[in-house]
Amino acid sequence: MITAKKPKTVRVMFTPFRDGLQSSFGGKVRLNDFLPAMKLAAEAGIRHFEFGGGARYQAPYFYLGEDPFEDMQKIRDTVGPDADLQILTRSVSGVTLTTQSIEGLQLQAKLMKEYGTTWDRNFDYMNDVRNLINTGKPIVEAGMHHQCCIALMGLPFESDKVHTPDFYINIGKQLLEGDVQIDSLCLKDASGTTDPNTIYETVKGLKKIMPSDMLLWLHTHDTASTAVACYMAGIEGGVDGIDLSCRPMASGTVQPDVRSMAHALKGTGYSLDIDPKRMPEIERELAELMKEYNFNPTTTSADARVLGFPMPGGAIGPNVHMMVKAGILDKYSEVLEEFPVVVKAGGAWTSVTPGSQQYWLQAFNNVLYGRWEKINDGYGKAVLGYFGRTPLPPDPEVVKKASEQLEMEPFTGDPLEAAPKNIGKAKEALEERSLPVNDKNIFLVLASMVPGKKMELNEGIRLLTGKPRIDIPLKKKDEPKPDKKAVSAPQARMESAPTVSGPVKSRLTVEENGRKRTFTITMEPAGGGASQPAPQAVETSAPASDNGTPVHHSFAGSVEVVDINVKVGDSVSEGQVIAAVEAMKAKHDIKAPKSGKVSNIQAEIGDEIDSTQPILTIS
Repeated sequence: MITAKKPKTVRVMFTPFRDGLQSSFGGKVRLNDFLPAMKLAAEAGIRHFEFGGGARYQAPYFYLGEDPFEDMQKIRDTVGPDADLQILTRSVSGVTLTTQSIEGLQLQAKLMKEYGTTWDRNFDYMNDVRNLINTGKPIVEAGMHHQCCIALMGLPFESDKVHTPDFYINIGKQLLEGDVQIDSLCLKDASGTTDPNTIYETVKGLKKIMPSDMLLWLHTHDTASTAVACYMAGIEGGVDGIDLSCRPMASGTVQPDVRSMAHALKGTGYSLDIDPKRMPEIERELAELMKEYNFNPTTTSADARVLGFPMPGGAIGPNVHMMVKAGILDKYSEVLEEFPVVVKAGGAWTSVTPGSQQYWLQAFNNVLYGRWEKINDGYGKAVLGYFGRTPLPPDPEVVKKASEQLEMEPFTGDPLEAAPKNIGKAKEALEERSLPVNDKNIFLVLASMVPGKKMELNEGIRLLTGKPRIDIPLKKKDEPKPDKKAVSAPQARMESAPTVSGPVKSRLTVEENGRKRTFTITMEPAGGGASQPAPQAVETSAPASDNGTPVHHSFAGSVEVVDINVKVGDSVSEGQVIAAVEAMKAKHDIKAPKSGKVSNIQAEIGDEIDSTQPILTIS
């Protein structure tokens, strides 16, 4: 049992309004559906919130039609000027989808500060010290508290070289000796897979080399039900602050509830700097505000299997939601089983974002297409070195396959210097559409740019042109039961419809492949005009050979069309890539099932279609 030699207060960063939203719903929660609860929390005396970054920067404009910077400003206005508001940034990619130039990261830091951020927690999934130092400088220059992270993860295989206390302490030593101001350190375990003893030994070792006035923070998730034990170990070792949440977005894939942690610390001499007695009112407010949201049991329940597939809570939720939407949730267990394979072959980088997504998508590809038959773009670039140095050398055979499939050579340089300079392209995209060119709009576009993605699908452009995609994980409402009166009405009309007593002429226009033909049809009643019952309608369809072969995507659920490479009249060959869809945040080619001519295109780029709707037809 831990016991403080003298009473000590442990600081708390309150996470339900960022990590909680991300772990439970991929961040796809409208501002007004949690802002009143945040106001209540501020009134309860909580002074340190996580409120932005990660998926909570992207989700507002990718899925909710909200401007993330305006959301941040409203939150600042709600909690007041004295509360610390913290964001999460991902080293070389910041809050964006891909590696940025240093100019892009400087613009990001400027805007985050301008819209109310006081703390920036910066991490690098490779634990590449060079990346952390270089990307920390814009944070310091913008005037925010620079909290530099050492990312933790429990390995799904045995190693005495990486992810040990000595490994983490050595990273901390290099950071403290680096030429960047660090205001606090954080041990960040996004998957909740590090064991308590490793945390204790790491904290003890770091505290010996850190300045006495520098805070050491600990962040973990309760996915494997070990978060409270890990926090107890960290507090015993000497951490100064921890992250906690509040039901209904606590435990499971999120952080433990404040009440659980306060209970665990009773009688130890340690206490929290927030009042656990205020949690019930915050919980009630959140529960009422979010009663229409569909909480998925996969994200709200603990799952000890995570110890074998170190996925962060913030990634399990979104991936489960995407699998449900794409109709492939039945592949979930197979993907998890493939996880240790891709972790070991990749070089054991940590599973904080984007590492988790790279592991996940490669495991997904291995299951869907065969092991290493399709290298995911992000995973491939990671093993090739484009995001930094991997903790262990990646499997040479996988490196070779990645190089061949992506047509890229291994890279040992500085990722920031290799990053594309996209600020100019973002400005051009705004100017071409006569949209205001200012820092905020430039960054909205810049942060959504990824190689190969058409600008018309850029989420920043979509938001600014009033065409955002809306995808909110609300409960499905029950279909209304058939109204007997409503059902009987058409029948009554049919029964009262006049019968045909003589010849009736009608004109019918048929349009096929852009050509219109008009026919005059004369209908005569059977029996030479005697009153007869109206004939029953007969549904007919042309033979399949006349209609052509419709081309569908192969997912059981809904996906987005992101490319159509042909037009009506084009000749195509069997196996030719004719379109592409996006599922699980990855592009999947659609190939022609036979040779022929494209006779019709039924979808447009940007359409979200299910498995029943063809993309195009080949005759």
